[in-house]
Amino acid sequence: MIAKLDNANEAVAKQIYTTFQRAYKIEAELIGTQNFPPLSRTVNDIHNSQTLFYGFYDDTQLAGVIELVIINERLEINSLTVDPKHFRKGIADKLIRYALINFIETASTAIVETAVVNEPAIKLYKKHDFVEFKRWTPDHGIEKLAMIRTGIV
Repeated sequence: MIAKLDNANEAVAKQIYTTFQRAYKIEAELIGTQNFPPLSRTVNDIHNSQTLFYGFYDDTQLAGVIELVIINERLEINSLTVDPKHFRKGIADKLIRYALINFIETASTAIVETAVVNEPAIKLYKKHDFVEFKRWTPDHGIEKLAMIRTGIV
């Protein structure tokens, strides 16, 4: 089941934080870095965020989170994480599909960024018709790419 998460609720913010930490530790290993910026987010950062959070629940446990923002008819996927206990269950796929279906009336394009070496994420986004449009290396040194999907109908 997918539900909107009230990150202003401290208990919910802690659940989101825990899911992020578990998932991003695995991603940091995949990328081969210990300096992975998403791991530095705090419960307070999540609690105070103005972005939209949606969660996938496996029974009562938060198994996956997608973080979104809509800016000028553009849906930005800021985070997409799945708790490692729930890998390979199609949760990330369901969260992306949910976001694309539920925001088609307010967004004409969708974008996402990930590390160039994060092949599983790139494969997942390509499955949903995202295409690469930009590469760069930020100050933290992890080469990134941005992907876009136009006409998200």
